[in-house]
Amino acid sequence: MYELNDTIAAVSSPTSDNRVIVRISGPDTVDICKKIFSHQVIPQKTGLTSGSITVEPELEIDAKLYLFPAPHSYTGDDIAEIHIYTNPSVTEALMSALLSEGIRAAGPGEFTARAYLNGKIDLAQAEAVNEIITSSNKFQLAAAEKLLSGRLSQTAAEIGSSLMDCISLIEAGLDFSGEDIEFITGQEAIDRITQIKKELENLLAGGISYESVADLPAVGITGAPNAGKSRLLNKLLGKARSIVSARRRTTRDVLTAVCTLSHCRCVLFDCAGLDAGCSILDTRYLKDEQQTIVDELAQQAAIEALQNSSLVVFCVDISKTDWAEDASIRRHIKTDMLIPVATKSDLLREDILAERLAKLNKVFNAKFLATSSKTGSGIERLKGVIDEKIVEQRAMSIEHQASSIALTARHKQIITDAIENAAEAVGELKSGNDEVAAMILRAAYHSICDIESADWRIDEQILENIFSRVCVGK
Repeated sequence: MYELNDTIAAVSSPTSDNRVIVRISGPDTVDICKKIFSHQVIPQKTGLTSGSITVEPELEIDAKLYLFPAPHSYTGDDIAEIHIYTNPSVTEALMSALLSEGIRAAGPGEFTARAYLNGKIDLAQAEAVNEIITSSNKFQLAAAEKLLSGRLSQTAAEIGSSLMDCISLIEAGLDFSGEDIEFITGQEAIDRITQIKKELENLLAGGISYESVADLPAVGITGAPNAGKSRLLNKLLGKARSIVSARRRTTRDVLTAVCTLSHCRCVLFDCAGLDAGCSILDTRYLKDEQQTIVDELAQQAAIEALQNSSLVVFCVDISKTDWAEDASIRRHIKTDMLIPVATKSDLLREDILAERLAKLNKVFNAKFLATSSKTGSGIERLKGVIDEKIVEQRAMSIEHQASSIALTARHKQIITDAIENAAEAVGELKSGNDEVAAMILRAAYHSICDIESADWRIDEQILENIFSRVCVGK
């Protein structure tokens, strides 16, 4: 488990300009900095000192030292940050020099763990630190910032306080059961716990699931067989991910790959071409008599994948003259988040392309984007539209949940457990088992305390699991 009495050091994540940050925290921080830094280091003075550090007896390099004295630092202990511009060999030599002074290398997330153990942040905020570090788009970052703001811990503390008040009154009644004193009636206790249960249910129902925004949005590429879906997937990715063939129905399985856009990343998936009789709303579809079992399974996989997609790219081969099959498929794709794409535009002359595109827009009552997977025409524009649609979709969700509290899977499980305990306690109170109800309510209280670990010691294994996910140096 984590020790608070020793001094730790670690290399933080390198920056884009090759600047290395070495962090030191603990009781010997200032003394160690005095030994290796050329300029005078004044204890209890926050600020920047420029000078050089001695890495080896014959090696000094320019450095900047930032000192953050206890108890006002991130960890609550003295913290020093050494900023240097150097290569990995010198960085390794510096760390060896620091470790030779009797300090030890920090483990994953140990700086954040110290901040938690020293009462600088609560457990929910500690989890938010890792989510902020690992966020890959602004939506994940927004949810992580909600965690870091501490609103979940504040709400949990308020609910925990209400629970403890109710427990105290029930247990006081048990302690003075032989006296003519009634601290709270059975119905009053039931009403209080029911209200607490409702608050927990509202918190669970109205919270933003961090995992829901951390998961990459799924973008499905669909259309009739041989509509150019696989070529389009490969072109969007910039590499060959899907097999391309002039034969119909060469794609049987759902193929996925991560695509990096301007503002976020998404998972693109290519699946089997849809039959005209399929239904995206219902996994049942009309089967042609000549379909094989493989065709049926491929259709089923395609339908299920599209049902779970955030966005659908609907492909129509613009070089065709008959789009009856495509129109039938389009009627069954029940989603507003759809991007109509005209594929194989390179097969038509420019004047014919414009005429054909206008006709396509009229037939489907939609504005199609002309693309060519062969020449790359329209591909960047398509990536931009996908990016815009995802940003719009996620922004609307976040705006709708502006007042919501971010919840991780761990938080959701804790709240669910507390709701179950509250419901069980109400049942025991109705049966007159006040002592059992009080014991169950204590379990609910401990569950809520697990969110921030404010009033009782959380299991050490849980702490290690949380902080081990944070990178070294944080």
